[in-house]
Amino acid sequence: MSTVWEKLDDKQMKKLMSFAEGYKSFLSEAKTEREAVSESILLAEKVGFKPFSKVKKIKAGDRIYFNNRGKSLALFVIGKDDIDKGMNILGAHIDSPRIDLKQNPVYEDNGLVLFDTHYYGGIKNYQWVAIPLALHGVVCHKDGTKTEVKIGEKDDEPVLGISDLLIHLATEQMKKSGGKVVEGEDLNALAGSIPAKVKKDEKDPVKKNLLAILKKEYGMEEDDFLSAELELVPAGKVRDLGLDRSMILGYGHDDRVCAYTSLKALLEMKEPQRTAVCILTDKEEIGSIGSTGAMSSFFENSVAELLALEGNYNDLKLRHALENSKMLSSDVSIAFDPNYPSVSETKNTAFFGKGISFNKFTGSGGKFSANDAPAEYIARIRNIMDRNGIMFQFSELGKVDQGGGGTIAYILADKNMDVIDAGIPVQNMHAPFEAVSKADIYEAYRAYLAFLKEMN
Repeated sequence: MSTVWEKLDDKQMKKLMSFAEGYKSFLSEAKTEREAVSESILLAEKVGFKPFSKVKKIKAGDRIYFNNRGKSLALFVIGKDDIDKGMNILGAHIDSPRIDLKQNPVYEDNGLVLFDTHYYGGIKNYQWVAIPLALHGVVCHKDGTKTEVKIGEKDDEPVLGISDLLIHLATEQMKKSGGKVVEGEDLNALAGSIPAKVKKDEKDPVKKNLLAILKKEYGMEEDDFLSAELELVPAGKVRDLGLDRSMILGYGHDDRVCAYTSLKALLEMKEPQRTAVCILTDKEEIGSIGSTGAMSSFFENSVAELLALEGNYNDLKLRHALENSKMLSSDVSIAFDPNYPSVSETKNTAFFGKGISFNKFTGSGGKFSANDAPAEYIARIRNIMDRNGIMFQFSELGKVDQGGGGTIAYILADKNMDVIDAGIPVQNMHAPFEAVSKADIYEAYRAYLAFLKEMN
């Protein structure tokens, strides 16, 4: 069989399509790392997960989560084996490329008020102009209160937008390279044009009107931007792609498509032999650094806390727990695109509809900054996939000297555990709207579930 679609009977097709609808709902709601954590906790608590703060002791089958600053998450289903015997781990990231507001963003220019921005992650700047953008995030006030912001998702709400130069006057602009045609400092979002009623010659009346709206709607002063995290993301719900509804077009497939499928697989676990884990991390798109990125000690500390509740903690036991673990770094790979075939080497490229994609290594050039998974570990994974009738493919991130990319795989591998990248192929990666196959989504979920159950 050449694709997942060809092996499905009517019942399996209904399951696949139903699973895709659940993912579409999740992705439409979870457009930031904070929202992804909130939505994931909602799903987890529905099936009995509890925050670690409410847990006094643990036993096999217990469902526990650790929430790190509302921006990363670690969920555990306690296994029958002691934790130091090793865990089966799925690790994805929940941040995506976007455009952030600067800390002093509001300014007026010739009767228009705009937000100054700083893009986050690797984007093609020109893709983010002349499209509707929603404003998501939080405003933290000096009195300790916090206001959540989500503007532009409902049909009756306004959106923001970044202007582009009209083609009639773009002669010089069109001579620039793709990296320069729209520069980062020019990604300023249009936010208003109605002036407040002010005294004659008083400066910035349009800005004053906008700040008055923010004060009324969100209790927000201008200096509250200093302690705000506000993100511009594409507005609107996720949509089916293709007349056959076989694909999904939406913002943030990288990497929330793997985060959702990993989470759903973990939620299916009842009382595993080995403790099953799903890690959802922040900051991968900018190097996995910071207190909520994969490089932080958050996950390691969470494991230490569980070992202590198990009555089995010391530094050596923690090291054993990590080095005896097996992990799938649940991150997307590139999907072959017939419009751009020259960047791919087709024998080692992922295709839509052919299942989950494994990347033995990522990195760039001569496998620089790559986790290169050991052959022995790959053989065990192949065995699990074949036993469960799961379609899979192996791929690289394009031709050897074409470019490349990274994931969190090498970070967990530094803990001396076996890790391989395993995810869903994506077209338009890092664009405002990315594309994935529903068949690959469901097959990845099945692969993650089989891994959690059977890896030992």
